[in-house]
Order: sequence, then C-alpha cells, then structure tokens
Amino acid sequence: MNIQNFWKAVLDQDAGKIKEYFHEDAYVNWHCTNEHFSVEEYIRANCEYPGEWDGTVERVESAGGLTITVVNVYTRDKSLSFHVVSFMKIRDGRISALDEYWGDDGDAPQWRLEKKLGTRINRQL
Repeated sequence: MNIQNFWKAVLDQDAGKIKEYFHEDAYVNWHCTNEHFSVEEYIRANCEYPGEWDGTVERVESAGGLTITVVNVYTRDKSLSFHVVSFMKIRDGRISALDEYWGDDGDAPQWRLEKKLGTRINRQL
C-alpha cells in the first residue's frame, strides 16, 4: 500500500479513492473524541468536513505488524493545523483497522511559558 497516495486521497477528500484503501469490514477509531466509525462513516466524516485541506506526511514507521504515520494536517489558508498519529493494520495491501489520535497544534500553555520550560521545535505553527 502506498502511504503517500492514501494520505493524498484523505487530504483531497476524495471519497472514491479513500474507499479503495480499505477492506469493506475495516473500522476506524478516533480515540481523542471516543468515536468508532465504519469505513463509510469515516469517509463521510472526512469528506464532509468543511474547508480545503493539505498536509505533510512527516514520518512513517513499521512495528509489530502496524504501519504508523505522523501527519501534519492543515487548512490551505494555514488558519488551522493538527497533527495526527495513525496506527494502521494492513492486510492484503489494504487497511483493516485504523486507530488515530488527533491533536490541535498551538502554543504551549501559559504556565509553561511563564516557567520558561522547553524550547520551540524548529517549525512554525
């Protein structure tokens, strides 16, 4: 399975292409919001989300039968930015299970800024 092409289909909100990457009985879990989706529901949630999207696949790893991706997803006007970590179980070249963890990108909390804890990672949010 070509991970870059999968993410291109997701970011382009191309329902037909997204569906090609999944087994019919696959499922998707979005853990941060406690949601479980069928493939059709996942495609609707992704494709009906408002706005135009873009993104960058920052990392792809394989471990214990999983393909793990880290992707920066953002609106084309760069007004919103998120990072998603995805754990994909792939069977016969298609996704059978997808567990995702989405987080909003933003500034560190004020209390850490006041304590001068940490430094910025070399990227703009």
